[in-house]
Amino acid sequence: MDYTVMIPAAGSGRRMGAGYNKLFLTLGEKPILVHTLEVFEKDRACTGIVLAVKPEERPSIQDDLNRFGITKVIGFADGGSERQYSVAACLKAHVTGGIVLVHDAARPFIRQFVIDELVSTAAKFGAAIAGVKPKDTMKFAPVGIVEETVDRDKLWIIQTPQAFSFDVLKEAFNKAKADDFLGTDESMLVERMGHPVRIVESTYDNVKMTTTEDLVFGEILLQRRQQEDEK
Repeated sequence: MDYTVMIPAAGSGRRMGAGYNKLFLTLGEKPILVHTLEVFEKDRACTGIVLAVKPEERPSIQDDLNRFGITKVIGFADGGSERQYSVAACLKAHVTGGIVLVHDAARPFIRQFVIDELVSTAAKFGAAIAGVKPKDTMKFAPVGIVEETVDRDKLWIIQTPQAFSFDVLKEAFNKAKADDFLGTDESMLVERMGHPVRIVESTYDNVKMTTTEDLVFGEILLQRRQQEDEK
């Protein structure tokens, strides 16, 4: 089933210590952002990409799109100070409806089968998010003292993409704006409307490039993916 994807790409390199947008950092010989965009460029079901970027970074990003043959970017939106504002700007620039994915620009290792399952689930139920089960023992300790050992079988570590019917996502954003509510992800906005959100199991290598340690792991993952492609 066809879908479009919205990618907020107006972040910074604060936690990476880069001093500039971490998406311009490279894995192998390509910027992180390009690796992420290539996933959707190669997916026939993806009919378009909407990017939220800083206006001053748009020329550099456009240069990378041209250089690496990224053709599916159908729109740009001005990125905001918070992720929610950037995604809202993408929604405003999006006009085709249907199934919409929201994906972190710094997650270049999402697997195709996860995308396929998210799109299928969102088409049936209106909302689906990617996640993995925690591997470690989980403790509830709000002030640094353990109050409870939490059953990790009931917990999920949430990733992106997050997939929604356009109408569901738009309604959630409109309500959040009316209520002056700022959430941590798109699912949170949909949840507070009372709309069920289903979880699609993802993979542990769908990591977000956030710290320098993530970059080291990313290089290893990139080499592994290239070896898989050669087989």
